[in-house]
Amino acid sequence: MAADGDQSDYFVREIEKNDGFTLKVNQCYMGDVGCVVWDAAIVLAKYLETKQFYEPSTGMNLWADRRVVELGAGTGAAGLMAATLGAQVTVTDLEDLQTLMRVNIKDNQKLISSGSITAKVLKWGEDVSDFLPPPHYVLMADCIYYEQSIAPLVETLKLLAGPETCIICCYEQRTEGVNPEVERKFFKLLEQNFSCEEIPSSKQDPEFNSPDIHILHIRRKV
Repeated sequence: MAADGDQSDYFVREIEKNDGFTLKVNQCYMGDVGCVVWDAAIVLAKYLETKQFYEPSTGMNLWADRRVVELGAGTGAAGLMAATLGAQVTVTDLEDLQTLMRVNIKDNQKLISSGSITAKVLKWGEDVSDFLPPPHYVLMADCIYYEQSIAPLVETLKLLAGPETCIICCYEQRTEGVNPEVERKFFKLLEQNFSCEEIPSSKQDPEFNSPDIHILHIRRKV
C-alpha cells in the first residue's frame, strides 16, 4: 500500500449517522483482517448513538469530553463515531494500520467538531503509559479471534482500565473452527479480573443489530 494512502487502494463503506451525516470509512482491497469494516464495528458504532448515551433533544451526551481508546481499531469506524459525538478519542492498532486510520480520520474530520481523534500504535501486552490516566471508555470490535492474542489483550485491558472505565466489547459469535475455543479462553481469562454484562438487543440500534453479534459492558471487579 502506498505510504500516503493512494485512493485507488481503498473502497468506502458508509455508515449513516442519526443526524443525517455519513461517516465514510475507507477499507483496503489488499491486506489483513484490520483493513475492512466488520459488521461488529458497525453495530458498535451505531450503539454509541443510542439514546442511553446520546439524546440531542434533551442535550444529554455521555460522550462529551470523555476520553476513549479503541483497541484493535483497524479502520477506526467505532472510534470515529465516538469522536463525532464529542469524545476525545485515540484509535490504536499495529504499525501497518496507521496509514489507513489516518486516511479515515482525515476524510471524516469535517464531522468532528467538539470531539477529537488521533491514531497511535499500541501492541497488546506492551506498555500503555501513553494512554493513561485510564480512559472513561475502551472500545473493542471483533478483537477476539486469534488465540495468540488473547492473553496480551486481557493484559492490556488490565493495564488500561481503571475502576471507572467501561469497556464496550462487540463481537460476532463464530461457530466454525477454533473460534468457540478462543472465545471461551478469552472470557475465562477475563473473568478473573472483570465482570461482563450483555446488552439486550432492545438497547441496541433498532436496525443495526444481529442475534450473533454481542455487545458487552465489561468492568473491573471491585
